[in-house]
Amino acid sequence: MQMIKHVLSEDSQAYLQGYLRRDAPEATYPAIIIVPGGSYTHIPEQQAEDLALAWSAKGYQAFFLRYSFVGEKQPLLPAPVVELAQSIAALRQHAQAWQLDPANIVVAGFSVGGHIVALFNDQWASDALNQQAHTTAQDIQPRAIILGYPVITPAAGFPTDPATLAQWTDDPATIAADKLVTAHNVPTFIWVTASDPLVPVQNALAYAQASIAHGVDTELHVFHHGPHGLALANSVTAWKPGTDLPHVAHWLPLATEWLAELD
Repeated sequence: MQMIKHVLSEDSQAYLQGYLRRDAPEATYPAIIIVPGGSYTHIPEQQAEDLALAWSAKGYQAFFLRYSFVGEKQPLLPAPVVELAQSIAALRQHAQAWQLDPANIVVAGFSVGGHIVALFNDQWASDALNQQAHTTAQDIQPRAIILGYPVITPAAGFPTDPATLAQWTDDPATIAADKLVTAHNVPTFIWVTASDPLVPVQNALAYAQASIAHGVDTELHVFHHGPHGLALANSVTAWKPGTDLPHVAHWLPLATEWLAELD
């Protein structure tokens, strides 16, 4: 395995951390970008790496995105969405060197990382996003997205603090991902726990409902129990008692099976 760090631009602290399979020099692998959570103030790098390595073990060229935080840009959005667009374009630009299939790039977002990914899914085909990212829609179209316990809209209960929301945006309507879904959205897999005490399940339900209404291939799993921030929901990413949940951990094989059915 080769670890790489790809800086996205000189005027940002955002970068891609990659874990590249190098066992077969002539092979080409699917790719995944993990967009971790962290309330837009940080990312849990160990958790992001654990998620990337779990997908590497499934045969993916795996990356995580360290996007811009609220302390670095004001208001923050849409900077992380633009950085995700630039990340996918970078994967396609380096597809041969990084041994990845440019037609098989998946993006997985968790918590506020899910917010970034959901907004990106809504906007990847738009002229506005591509002008900001200096890309084209062909450069940045993902094959599919995965959302884990995502933040979707401030109207669904996160964040609750107006001061926090003001750091994210000066126009909350522009970050309500459920209201921006279009028929261009790519296939979408969503998982969440019904008892999430931090980001209400209504976020995931709103996005799934909007996706289905627009004819988007959508799969939703609502697990009955579990706190926020479960990641793999196994012993590898368990960060406190009650976060090693074998039932919820089924999300990973379910997502893998779903992706295989998209072929």
